[in-house]
Amino acid sequence: MAKGGFPKFGAGMNMGNMMKQMQKMQRELENTQKVLDEQEISATSGGGAVEAVVNGKKELVKIKLSKEVVDPEDVEMLEDLIISAVNEANRKAQEKHDSEIGKITGGINIPGL
Repeated sequence: MAKGGFPKFGAGMNMGNMMKQMQKMQRELENTQKVLDEQEISATSGGGAVEAVVNGKKELVKIKLSKEVVDPEDVEMLEDLIISAVNEANRKAQEKHDSEIGKITGGINIPGL
């Protein structure tokens, strides 16, 4: 055991340094999450006829419909286009989240992030 009763980790890394690194990572994760939560991510469907915008929390914040796609005789198509655009925007938001958080965690899977 090393001085202080803690075993050494790796090339001279002690428990104190490890805790400092973890605290730094936690602050970086919190800051990155705040930035991600405020970003808006958009996706379209139907060749741009429907646009869905979600924030980093994956909340739908805006939907834009082209007048041409609003057909009272074909509501199902419009519903499908909306679902498709929202799902794609959420997928992009998750992808961006995973990418940014992965830069901090080095790809380590931390439950809840």
